[in-house]
Amino acid sequence: MKRSPFRPSPHVIGRRPTGWLTSPTLLGLALLSGCGDRTAQPQATTLGAVPQYREASAFDRSPSFRALARTLPPRVPTAADATAEPLDIRPDRGRVTMDRGHTRDAALQPTGTLGTAAIGPQVSAPVANFEGLSSQDNFTLYGGRVNPPDPVGDVGPNHYVEMTNLAFAVYDKQGNRLLGPSKLGDLWAGFPVPDCTDNSGDPIVVYDQLVDRWILTQFTTRGLNNPALPFYECVAVSTTGDPTGSYYRYAFTSGTFFPDYPKLGVWTDSYILTTREFGGSGEYGIGVYALEKNKMIAGDPKARAVRFLLQDGVVPLNEIGDGLLPPDIDGTRRPQARIAAPIIGTEDDGAGYGATTDALNVYELLVQWNSRPDASLTLAAKLPVAPFDSIFPCGPTSRDCLPQPGITNRDQFLDVLSYRQRPLYRLAYRNFGRHESFVTTQTVEASPGVAGMRWYEVRRVDGAYSVHQQGTYAPGDGIQRWMGSVAMDGRGNMGLGYSVVNGVDVFPGIRYTGRLATDAPGTMTLGEQTLIAGSGVQRTVNSRWGDYTSMNVDPTDDCTFWYVNEYYTAAGQAASVAGWQTRIGSFRAPGCAP
Repeated sequence: MKRSPFRPSPHVIGRRPTGWLTSPTLLGLALLSGCGDRTAQPQATTLGAVPQYREASAFDRSPSFRALARTLPPRVPTAADATAEPLDIRPDRGRVTMDRGHTRDAALQPTGTLGTAAIGPQVSAPVANFEGLSSQDNFTLYGGRVNPPDPVGDVGPNHYVEMTNLAFAVYDKQGNRLLGPSKLGDLWAGFPVPDCTDNSGDPIVVYDQLVDRWILTQFTTRGLNNPALPFYECVAVSTTGDPTGSYYRYAFTSGTFFPDYPKLGVWTDSYILTTREFGGSGEYGIGVYALEKNKMIAGDPKARAVRFLLQDGVVPLNEIGDGLLPPDIDGTRRPQARIAAPIIGTEDDGAGYGATTDALNVYELLVQWNSRPDASLTLAAKLPVAPFDSIFPCGPTSRDCLPQPGITNRDQFLDVLSYRQRPLYRLAYRNFGRHESFVTTQTVEASPGVAGMRWYEVRRVDGAYSVHQQGTYAPGDGIQRWMGSVAMDGRGNMGLGYSVVNGVDVFPGIRYTGRLATDAPGTMTLGEQTLIAGSGVQRTVNSRWGDYTSMNVDPTDDCTFWYVNEYYTAAGQAASVAGWQTRIGSFRAPGCAP
């Protein structure tokens, strides 16, 4: 493949990286012999990968977001607006595999183990439950609508911050909107890289409770229309714990490779970013970045980034697929000093990248930020998992998958996105002392034509990885469950949220379930609760849904789960073919005291 324009330079490592800097590394392959097996790992296979260093392309300190955010009066849609197709944010890229029939899911949870009120403890009803951003907010801000919304958020001591395509808002924990809705680009108003002031999308927001800071990001897209222009990831780090205050703003470039689908996680001394990268001549790879956290939270304009670009020839494509997830720390127990950050991907032997097994791939990123920066990325483990089927029977296009009540045109079925070979945001990390746990999830075809949520808990003990438990949640009621996110509270209990729909009487809505740390492995036992029931359908023919949601844990008690996702109402359906809304809610596992 053509070399990335994010090029190494011949500068000597150790000097301030005013240009491109490189240091050699080994990208190793270490196979574990089986699920849960922590036997000695074979010698790593050396592959070619080079860390590439660069300082931020631009930096400033913003005025308070209270001053930047512009809230406009509501705009009333017309009949023409109700039928207009939305702008498709980040059109589909990459290969699609056609369905070849259903393969039995070997981790499907038996229906007899599903929790009900008659059996035992239940996950709580919603504690907080309020409206988030909506397609109508985009119409008010821009005079048009976009799809998909990509709802994402995080919770801090006093606030909940939400971002979507293409808006931003801050709430208190009772659901009162303190700021917004405002355009994403307003957050970078006056920034030296004008591309960041565009409303490009694919946002991520995380709260770093280790240092009481908020981090908000979006990518840039001007390079899609002008191949001579570089792309950037725009990153804003709050100067205090107040998300409505001022921010240190940075831009980090990926050169002429488009950094699609960026995902951000909090680590001890780095903010870790992963992307799907596309070059102008058809090149494809996965970007893995570490951003120099300590300098960013201090407002140092010379904060650095290190980047690995994983392409075919550096690593087999089945081992990176459509994306990798960075770890995002929950709780206050930090990882061991100088321990590598785990980065996880998934592979399916029935998907299109040539995998020969169903597995989780665990990479380790190790970065030392000093005057002579050093970084390495290795494939530390390939963990076989219970067989699953991620290729859903869709048609006429790969996105036309899930039926909705009253919809007979298959072009208006909803995108399941299970065929994307990647886990769903977040990869939630916890250090329990004797072991470290990482939980994530993905959508699968749990039974013929029915989507369910496969979830995993991976553990690291003394440097060795194993799949501690896994399960597929699909209660056998014909309801599609997809586009989920999972997290673990401080006691080891889990909360799992997801979208729901069927073709008869379940409109696109939001539900959640959970499990106690003491429950039988591989089971979600706490029953199912509804965050919000849908009452309308999506009618756009682009079928887009998602592409991600976020389950987070409240840092004030380390036990309250907060979740954001999209849904539809009859009013939203009437207002637009893409009249989505988002809902933000919280809940707790039994025994969690606020």
